[in-house]
Amino acid sequence: VLSLCCEACKKVIFHVPSELEADMLVGRVDLKECLQSAEFISSSDGNFKVLEDGSVYTTSALSFSAEKKTFTILLKDIQEQVQKKIHVDLVKEEKKTPKTRHARDTVLKRTKRRWGPIPSVMIENSLGPFPLQIQQVQSDTAQNYTIYYSASGPGIDQDPKGLFYIERETGNIFATRAVDREQYPSFQIICFATTPDGYSPEVPLVHTIRIEDDNDNAPYFTQDLFEFCVPENSRPGVVVGKVIAEDRDEPYTLHTTLKYRIVAQNPPITPAFSLHGDTGVISVLLPQLDRELVPSYTLLVEVRDMAGQPFGLCTTGTVVIKIEDTNDNAPSFKQLQYETRVEENRVSVEILRVSVVDLDEPGSPGSGAVYEIIRGNDDQAFEITTDKNTNEGILCVVKGLDYETAKQRILVIGVNNEAPYVLAPHSQQLSQSTCSVTVHVLDVDEGPVFKPCLLRLDVKECEDIGTAIGRYVAEDPETGNSEGIRYRIPPGQCNWINIDDKSGEVRTVRVLDRDIGEMRRGQCNVTVLAIDRNGKTGTGTIQVCIIPGNKNFPRITQRDYIMCRDREPICLMAEDVDEAPYSAPFAYRITDRNLASMWKLTPQDDDCWYLSPKSDIPYGIYEIPISVTDNGGKIGENIVRVNLCDCLTPTECDGRSRQLTGGNVTLGLWAILAMILGSLLLLLILITICGCCGAGVMHRQVTDDCANHNLIISNTEAPGEEVMDHNIIPLQNTCDQGGYGVKTGEQQTFEMVKGRGHTLESVKGGGHQTLGSLKEGGGQPMMDTCRYSYSEWHNFTHPRLGEKVHLCRQDEEQKHSEDYLLSYNYEGKGSLAGSVGCCSDQHEEEALDFLDQNEANRIVGGYQIPC
Repeated sequence: VLSLCCEACKKVIFHVPSELEADMLVGRVDLKECLQSAEFISSSDGNFKVLEDGSVYTTSALSFSAEKKTFTILLKDIQEQVQKKIHVDLVKEEKKTPKTRHARDTVLKRTKRRWGPIPSVMIENSLGPFPLQIQQVQSDTAQNYTIYYSASGPGIDQDPKGLFYIERETGNIFATRAVDREQYPSFQIICFATTPDGYSPEVPLVHTIRIEDDNDNAPYFTQDLFEFCVPENSRPGVVVGKVIAEDRDEPYTLHTTLKYRIVAQNPPITPAFSLHGDTGVISVLLPQLDRELVPSYTLLVEVRDMAGQPFGLCTTGTVVIKIEDTNDNAPSFKQLQYETRVEENRVSVEILRVSVVDLDEPGSPGSGAVYEIIRGNDDQAFEITTDKNTNEGILCVVKGLDYETAKQRILVIGVNNEAPYVLAPHSQQLSQSTCSVTVHVLDVDEGPVFKPCLLRLDVKECEDIGTAIGRYVAEDPETGNSEGIRYRIPPGQCNWINIDDKSGEVRTVRVLDRDIGEMRRGQCNVTVLAIDRNGKTGTGTIQVCIIPGNKNFPRITQRDYIMCRDREPICLMAEDVDEAPYSAPFAYRITDRNLASMWKLTPQDDDCWYLSPKSDIPYGIYEIPISVTDNGGKIGENIVRVNLCDCLTPTECDGRSRQLTGGNVTLGLWAILAMILGSLLLLLILITICGCCGAGVMHRQVTDDCANHNLIISNTEAPGEEVMDHNIIPLQNTCDQGGYGVKTGEQQTFEMVKGRGHTLESVKGGGHQTLGSLKEGGGQPMMDTCRYSYSEWHNFTHPRLGEKVHLCRQDEEQKHSEDYLLSYNYEGKGSLAGSVGCCSDQHEEEALDFLDQNEANRIVGGYQIPC
């Protein structure tokens, strides 16, 4: 039979004759290539059977009418739930037509005949008679025959000498005794043919003697006892296990084709299991396996060769199947009501044991009881546990009971199993089993009790010694009052507080500061004793907590700054070592009124405030007092020193700026020199103006030439506009002092005006002398000339210059210093007036008072004078 495997686990082709006999080997399939652990093998066609080694046999005689026949081999791994199929095609063999001999093939060639008999067969365990002739070997050229033999198989290391011999003259081979195929499946005998003179005309012949199997071995089980387990209430078809038997006869024959069956079951009730005849797999047959009824089954199984035929040899074995427990029985209390007693204030004491009934296997999770208190334990005063040895519930008191509060307690206790409950087939769900327990509380005389047992007292940091922070009193549980109870603090604790022995008032004995030693933790627990008249004591605990206070002043971290001409705001930042809420955010304020008019503070965020000047204040060193207020209201005074310097970068500043201290203005060396130089320059200008005007008589009309020489805008190099007004008196001659004079009404005035257009002081009247009065001696107008001597100009300007300096030193708001003490090289902003044309078209009665409101000023030597 030819076997060809086309593709594993899919298709196999066997070439077979058209007529097949019963129990005929059709072919062999490699089952392990498809499924290594196949437990169930079957054929879709009942005319064929498949053995475990893959051999395919016919079960009855078959005749092929068609060219092809197909069936399927099914493989199953029950444990892994894997299934494979092999398709088998049986193809009828083609008949070979005899070859037609041609004429040229009729010529025969003579060749020497070889001696080569067919292999011999000897029946295993043959009964004889012995010696038994097996075969005859002959040669045409040999007259004397000699035989040499050798054996192959499991017993090749044993010498079978004397088992076979050959007749020298006839070449007959004889067996001297019976042979066991399991020991020697076959023999190979080397035969030599020689002539009388010792010549060997023939090549040595290797002759094979095969021992044909006899069904002399009964099958046997691989184990004396098979033991399996299956959960109770398993469904039919669940695999329990597999029995295995073997046979030492020749494989792939009927002698080793085994069949299994169950012979008997103990207990002898309804069959609970089935046994597959070919594979030996045992499955559940009965739908209701109850461990509580039958804990285990014992099966007597039989295995028979010859495919289970009655004449086959058989052996029996024993299988024990244990039914595993599942939690299909709920526990139930033996009693529904219990009563017990316990003294008040007793803790960690057992007061009752409860027990349950459970039909599941003892010691298994399905029978282990788990107790719980369902009702009546809101204060968690009771606890119930399980005794693993007895499966009883142990009820204990874990918190002391108070007789005055409740004289009895009623508890409801429930029970479950460790394993989840499994509902058995055809049964109903059961409710949880419960029982009630009445606990009677017995009254006893007890000591004082603090309420609460732990009292928290908060103390502000750095409070005075002896500060009362609270009261901590205890009560007698029997009477409910505090009479006759004394208090004390045992030694060996933190010495922060004491307690009044009668009233229980708590006071501090130290200044509590979180920055000192053991107080850094900010907390301390103090045990307090309460003692009644009978000497019984009770304990309580006071937890003293130090609350952080506002004891530190906030301060500005950096106090020295340099501000250049770009006047970029300075970021002021403060710090406070106190904890929240007594630290940030901070509030800043300039406490000096004069400096507050020059500088301003702007909040940027919680950490930074900007300090910047309000206007174009002079350069110099400013010491600004700033108060910083923390979130708790504590104020810290700080002095911020700002060097306002005419520089581009702070490194360029040489520190020679003017300094403002304490809100007063102090003139430096350079300022004094600038004032002196400015005075000299002013005098030179006045002398030049007087020289240009001439020595003529002063008239009511001011000439164009005089206006062009005197009314010039300070920030341009071109001449000013011409002013023609009949109210302006022309000055005919330039004065010797370098200034200019005007005459209005009955008096001649000389005024210095602030740079921003405000008159400092009018010299008309008020006890001040005018140039005219100096000249005439009586205040009468002088109309003929504008020439004055140097002494006259000096007498007029010197006291007024001293008066200006005196005002600068006395003015607390520093306005005069802003208006008159200016840097020599700083000309200030341009005039709001575009020209002096505003001086024209004035009425005669107004004289020259319009100059008081005009903004066109001239800066000369660090001072501003009107046009």
